[in-house]
Amino acid sequence: MKRYNIFYFIGQAFVGLWRNGVMSFASVAVLMSCLVVIGGFALIVKNIDVNLEQFGNLNEIVVFCDTEATEEEIVAVGEQLGKLDNIASIRRITKAEGLAQMKAEYDVYDDVTEENNPLPDSYEITYIDTEKVGDLDYQLHQIEGIVKVNNRLDLATSIESVKSGVMLVFVWFLAILSVVSVFIIINTIKLSVFARRHEISVMRYVGATGWFITLPFIFEGIIIGVFSSVVAFFAEWYIYSYIETMVLTDLQMISILTFQEIRNTVLFGFMGLGVVAGIIGSSISLSKYLKS
Repeated sequence: MKRYNIFYFIGQAFVGLWRNGVMSFASVAVLMSCLVVIGGFALIVKNIDVNLEQFGNLNEIVVFCDTEATEEEIVAVGEQLGKLDNIASIRRITKAEGLAQMKAEYDVYDDVTEENNPLPDSYEITYIDTEKVGDLDYQLHQIEGIVKVNNRLDLATSIESVKSGVMLVFVWFLAILSVVSVFIIINTIKLSVFARRHEISVMRYVGATGWFITLPFIFEGIIIGVFSSVVAFFAEWYIYSYIETMVLTDLQMISILTFQEIRNTVLFGFMGLGVVAGIIGSSISLSKYLKS
């Protein structure tokens, strides 16, 4: 009995794709379109998450010292802060630094000098556990030398809730779109197999085994998946780069990941989804015609 190596089946897969050029092109076009849509939707979700993460980074408390406090008293406040629990970091903001920051943000402080600077020294505290911030807030009010405590816990909690809701909605949309896209891909490949049903029947009649018939179609699915993934990757790259340039130029308040940061994830994600969809589509489509 003649033995066939793997390259024979790959060659037969290319022959089959060439003979059924129209259906092969349709399969590639549909798979590529679905991958671009899924990839684009996933990147939108990822960038929304990045922006909400930055906006929701409010786990900070700012404490203000007495404007008449001496350097020793201010340093003593910092030492007491360092002894508290649930604190990730502490950063001192001097009067001069606070004034420079205000001048950079507001024009009304242009006439203020270091000699008549009304701003107090302050400490910016980042806490760890949101659930224990109430105890931390109480402890801060008990420290001598601290005259004011700014706690943004309520705003941080609200933003976190909005973020969770938005991400849940988008993830569900992404999941639904993925299922629909894979369903379309499978049915498109089914059409390709259906167009060659007579060829499969003849092979069955002459005694070809199931694997002998199946492998070329499996490789066709893999080839379609790989080719579609590569085309979809470059299409996604072009579209994303255009949007990235537009956002960086016109919408500077919005953060967006560069394609260089995510290109490997996009490429391997497309490859994985494309190949799996191609194999599943071919296998499901062939099952009907391989039955005795």
